[in-house]
Amino acid sequence: MQEFWQWAGNFWWLIFPIMGMAGGAAKAWERNSRRRHERRLETLKVKAQLKTAEIEARALNQQMKRRGPSIVDTRASVAPDDLLVRLFSEHDEITARWLDYELDVAKLIAFPAMSDGRQPLTAAFLRAKKTADALRPASAEAKVSEHQVAEYLQAVGDYAVAFEIAEKDARRLRDSTFTEPERKRLERAQQLLKVAVDESATQAERNVAYKRVREELDGLILLSDDAVTALEKQVAREISAAPAPEPAPAPEPERMPEPERMPIADPLRPAPPQREGA
Repeated sequence: MQEFWQWAGNFWWLIFPIMGMAGGAAKAWERNSRRRHERRLETLKVKAQLKTAEIEARALNQQMKRRGPSIVDTRASVAPDDLLVRLFSEHDEITARWLDYELDVAKLIAFPAMSDGRQPLTAAFLRAKKTADALRPASAEAKVSEHQVAEYLQAVGDYAVAFEIAEKDARRLRDSTFTEPERKRLERAQQLLKVAVDESATQAERNVAYKRVREELDGLILLSDDAVTALEKQVAREISAAPAPEPAPAPEPERMPEPERMPIADPLRPAPPQREGA
């Protein structure tokens, strides 16, 4: 150890180029991280444009099928009400896929990035959802301008692509953004959740398991009120699913033997003559 310090005392000046190299490496990492983020945003933008074109092409195709083999002016825009029906369907489908994660605690534990707004791609998806929801017309029959339809078309395309990218990233990350102790808590929560909805477990076991699931996830995954309500209903349904034992039939009362009926004498009928010596 003493030899090391003697060597370090002789070559103390090396600390300056080492610090310079470390600073350069940090700046290079920051530049690469910024470039990766820009590439992701660019990819998101390109895919959104492709998705928008795909939705519009499907709407045009449906319109051509309804019109038959007649000549169609491809420069003409799709009827707003027809396009809105297609956009509403696409919008609802994406929202349903998102709710499948948002309301399923098991999926949230398996893919926690889908509920983590700190993840850049998840945050981009949530912003796209907010925009699409705000631009959605009240109904397909609502009076909207072509500009409003075009804006909604772009927003739904962005929404669809943002969800696909966020979902793929969440499935890639899984629990890798958590520390080792946090991953162990997530594993325990997964096991406890199985007990909480297991109809073969006792009611007390399920209640305790549900409580411990909430404790393990506290500070790791923020469950929405809707997710908590859905889980509580699921646990309650599983607990009440076991049929109550049917009460044993009451024993029938013992019947007393009927008394032997004696013949009733007719008062108008003469009595039979008595035998002599009787």
